[in-house]
Amino acid sequence: MFKKNNQIKDLNQQEISTIIGVGFTITGELKGKAVIRIDGTVTGNVNVEGGIVLGEKGMIKGDIQTDSAIIYGTVNGNVKARNLEIKKTGKVNGDIKTEAIEIEMGAQYNGKLEMHQTGKTEEKVAAKA
Repeated sequence: MFKKNNQIKDLNQQEISTIIGVGFTITGELKGKAVIRIDGTVTGNVNVEGGIVLGEKGMIKGDIQTDSAIIYGTVNGNVKARNLEIKKTGKVNGDIKTEAIEIEMGAQYNGKLEMHQTGKTEEKVAAKA
């Protein structure tokens, strides 16, 4: 059920198209297709198709929806990601919906966890109907 996924490791090696640096604050919804790194603060929902790397000093005050996420910082909101990794410095205060998760020793997580294989589960349900 809890497994290490190579796609999460690939996120660290992908080209990051956007960086929100330490000391910057963005208020409002953030949308995009490529990988983003956030080291500042975002107040609002973040919907990024490619992936999110939340740095140690980064904070998101809102919901996250993405394909893959690596959390070193703090999220105060719900997370919906196909692949999720919470590092030992990471904190998630909200519910998580994911297919694969890795939580390092020392990471903090407060919320409800919902896991299921989206594609495979839907195929099985359709086959039974």
